Amino acid sequence: MDMLSTRQIRSLFLSYFKQHGHQIVKSSSLVPANDPTLLFVNAGMVQFKDVFLGAEKRDYQRAVSSQRCVRAGGKHNDLDQVGYTARHHTFFEMLGNFSFGDYFKTKAIELSWDFLTNELNLPEDKLLVTVFEEDDEAEQIWHEVIGLPMERILRIGAKDNFWQMGDTGPCGPCSEIFYDHGPKVPGGPPGSADEDGDRFIEIWNLVFMQFDRQADGELVPLPKPSVDTGMGLERIAAILQGKHSNYEIDLFQGLIKAAAQLTGCDDLSQPSLKVIADHIRTCAFLIADGVLPSNEGRGYVLRRIIRRAARHGHKLGAENLFFYQMVEPLIQQMGEDYPELIENRSLIEKRLKKEELQFAETLDTGMQEFNKVTAGLAPGEVVSGDLAFKLYDTFGFPLDLTEDLAREHNRSVDVVGFNRCMEAQKQRSRSNKQFNQQHQIPADLIQTLTPTRFSGYDRFEDSGEIMLMTNQAGQQCDFLSAGEQGWVVLNRTPFYAESGGQVGDTGWLVTDTGKARVHDTQKAAGQYHIHAIEITAGGLKQGLIVEAQVDKAHRQKVILNHSATHLLHKVLRAELGEHVQQKGSLVNAEKLRFDFSHDLALNPKQLRTIERLVNRAIRDNLPAQEQHMAYDEAIEYGAVALFGEKYGDHVRVMDFGGYSVELCGGTHVQATGDIGLFKIISEGAVASGIRRIEAITGEAALKWIEQQQQTIQAVSRLIKSKPENIVDQVKKLVHHNKDLQHTIQQIQQQQTGDIVSDVFNNTQTMGDINLLSHVFESADAAVLRDGIDGFKSKYTRGVVIFGLYEDEKVQLMVGVTKDLIKEYRAGDLVKTILSEIGGRGGGRPDFAQGGGQTDLNTFKTAIEKVVSQQFGGKHYKMT
Repeated sequence: MDMLSTRQIRSLFLSYFKQHGHQIVKSSSLVPANDPTLLFVNAGMVQFKDVFLGAEKRDYQRAVSSQRCVRAGGKHNDLDQVGYTARHHTFFEMLGNFSFGDYFKTKAIELSWDFLTNELNLPEDKLLVTVFEEDDEAEQIWHEVIGLPMERILRIGAKDNFWQMGDTGPCGPCSEIFYDHGPKVPGGPPGSADEDGDRFIEIWNLVFMQFDRQADGELVPLPKPSVDTGMGLERIAAILQGKHSNYEIDLFQGLIKAAAQLTGCDDLSQPSLKVIADHIRTCAFLIADGVLPSNEGRGYVLRRIIRRAARHGHKLGAENLFFYQMVEPLIQQMGEDYPELIENRSLIEKRLKKEELQFAETLDTGMQEFNKVTAGLAPGEVVSGDLAFKLYDTFGFPLDLTEDLAREHNRSVDVVGFNRCMEAQKQRSRSNKQFNQQHQIPADLIQTLTPTRFSGYDRFEDSGEIMLMTNQAGQQCDFLSAGEQGWVVLNRTPFYAESGGQVGDTGWLVTDTGKARVHDTQKAAGQYHIHAIEITAGGLKQGLIVEAQVDKAHRQKVILNHSATHLLHKVLRAELGEHVQQKGSLVNAEKLRFDFSHDLALNPKQLRTIERLVNRAIRDNLPAQEQHMAYDEAIEYGAVALFGEKYGDHVRVMDFGGYSVELCGGTHVQATGDIGLFKIISEGAVASGIRRIEAITGEAALKWIEQQQQTIQAVSRLIKSKPENIVDQVKKLVHHNKDLQHTIQQIQQQQTGDIVSDVFNNTQTMGDINLLSHVFESADAAVLRDGIDGFKSKYTRGVVIFGLYEDEKVQLMVGVTKDLIKEYRAGDLVKTILSEIGGRGGGRPDFAQGGGQTDLNTFKTAIEKVVSQQFGGKHYKMT
């Protein structure tokens, strides 16, 4: 077989497993949908997590995919190794085949071996495998069914051969397949002392999913044993193309050559080129999936990666912005297989260019900070870990950059101290962990439940059976009595569970024996509605049939805001451009909040236009039509899929008269006219490149307008003008007020100037120094500064101290003539005087100022005390 390209290997893998009854499933977004436990999708099985848990059903039991993955940030983080090893990446593609309760160990092993040895023609004697040390069954299959000699089957402990996605969730023993590069390459087999060498390379991991690990470490058997496999596309491509390093394969060579040309680097072996080639894939795909650079969460990781790539370009000698220009070479390599790169090209280039430009400015600031702090160190003195961490945390400097700078000055960096600071930050992060699990039902309980049937699209009341009840601590219980709080899962409910930005419903659960207030409704495992309840009378018992009654007034307000959000989204894309993507929303009974991608603030004219167009759609009374169809059919139909949402193979489409068409599972009005009125109340930035609009609808919008009218009428009465004339009248008042202020200022300046001239006559001689000090009340500060300049031009070897006192607040200004600044510095005098009253200040040697808060006498006493100490006047009294 001729050498296979990376594209051909991907295609061959998918088609092979399709021929063996597997459904080809597209790669999911890099942002985990409805999974708060992960920062990024880091394995092929992530999109199937709920299927493995038994909480989601698919119409197939075998699947195959080539999943885009990112391992940078969080538990799975390969960022710092990228560029310096042969196989570490922040972005990679995971080839995987999956069985959801269909085949298990024997079939999984047979398929993997057949694909490697017959489809890819890898020599059998080049392959060896590992199994979990307690997994006798897997060892037996490899030896007796496949025929692999026992010496090529190695038993390995849980550290390497028991797989789990996170601290909790699906897990099980695994069997890894290794490729032997031969004795010419250093390194030993897995499990040996020199296993870290490059001779034996893991290419495929077969995970036999048997358990769901709980937070306390308990392993709960999954409903059906399943299979999850993963083979790195880049690794297998390197082997098939006769390369030892992943960076030597066809895909990376194109990117590396482009990076070399853009940075002016002639040596294609430079690690920095590998970093750039790796990082452009991560950054481009993350931005295409809706992640934008920011200072927290996923956006912060993206920002770090962009800056790391920019830094390595800088190391290679790049003098201009270059990283954004890597998008075109990436599209040439991967655009045909991933059209989202082409569709989002402009956005990706724009965001990368902006971030690279900002980092160029940050780099200069960080260099200045490094030089300033290290200037005072002795020759060869170590750069502290605290400084290295400050440069990393504040200025985005990777540790290797600080080490490079230190080496240029014959210094080293306290890496241990840096790691200590890093660990302290991680501890703080863990204590305030953003990505945590909430409302999770253990797998053993999931097996006993049926998915909640939601009936709330067309009704506000329904009957349902209590399938599961827990107390406030989350412990399963059979009964809750008056005053107690807990969670209840019903088999059928009209209560909408929080999703897609729409808050959960509130209301009541009622039986003959008790009543409970529902404060909130959440969703667990994608299909169980959990009601947060407080028993207000009697009690509730598991197994009871309850009457579930949604708070209709609350729901009605929510749906007005939700439907208005759809109209707003449509108008924003029409008016601002197709680059607008929803970046989050909150829809409750009080207002709607809509976050969207856009770089510029909206001006008043744009906001008026947007508001007018939304209200036009409301007045058109567009009918709301709910449709159900296949996902691909919905996208072809023109439906907009929202960022961060998880969609199944079949979706619900909300179509408002063909004007706004979105995938949405929320509750809505029957026609847009039901919304009544739409009013924007604010617009602003929430992050770099993210804007937020807050708006109200219906009666709330009407009340807001009534309040504005009342305010206008009140102002009209105050200024004795008709409402239609108040703008002109207020302008006249503003201009008149400015004229008065200007006149007052001129009078104050004249008065202050006269006083300063008089004060000059009180200049005293302290030794050979001309000294003038005075505290003014209600003076013009600008005139005082001019007075100080006048004093310094009139006297030699002079010090002038002016204080300004108004309403317990003080200002201090000190001037020193240039011939005296070697003996007395204005900044030192200001700091010393103000320290007496708890104030702060500073400035140049010849002029400084500051302020504080105290009474007049204390302020004068502080000045007199310092003058006496500094200039030898034992009992100095100012004039």
